[in-house]
Amino acid sequence: MDLAVDALTTGDIDDAVRIHLEAFPNFFLTFLGPRFLREFYGSFTWDPMGVGFVAKDPASNCLLGVVVGPTNPEGYFRRLLKKRWWAFCIAAAGAVVRHPGLIPRLARAVFFRGNPPADMPRALLCSIAVSPQAQGRGIGEALMQAWVKEVQSRGTRGCFLTTDAHDNDKVNRFYQRLGWRLESTFVTPEGRLMNRYTFDLPAGEIR
Repeated sequence: MDLAVDALTTGDIDDAVRIHLEAFPNFFLTFLGPRFLREFYGSFTWDPMGVGFVAKDPASNCLLGVVVGPTNPEGYFRRLLKKRWWAFCIAAAGAVVRHPGLIPRLARAVFFRGNPPADMPRALLCSIAVSPQAQGRGIGEALMQAWVKEVQSRGTRGCFLTTDAHDNDKVNRFYQRLGWRLESTFVTPEGRLMNRYTFDLPAGEIR
């Protein structure tokens, strides 16, 4: 399948949010709503540590997938909190009003650092979403390769991500097939069992 993989721009945000909602209908960020997701994806277009790519059909220019993640998750989320806290609060207000019990989880999300491994600083792959209608065509792999290549070009020696351990076999096999190593498993405060994967490349080796 022909693909055009390019850096995420502000003009891609609405389509990126649409694909996120389609790909992750029951996830926490989705529940917070499109406005929150626009802030989330938009941050990767203006923050210097943000790295985002989109895959499009060259013929129709239709967006088929998106991947985002910062080169330094701790510094990245700290800056978001400092610069755009009011925007994220307003964006999440509707969900909080409907379900006040979300407040503790939202607070943890605001101070999220990605649960990084302790071995060395790593870039965090936050989200990769492919339109359900376009899955199985190599789009996710193309997006992952573009993201890894870019964070490596910025001098990052390693990457990591977290994903559900249960009822998520297809996704776990996808990361393993691309060479990501299962580094550890942990339980979130909500009781979700999570797998943490790492990916290493020596400095200067980009593939």
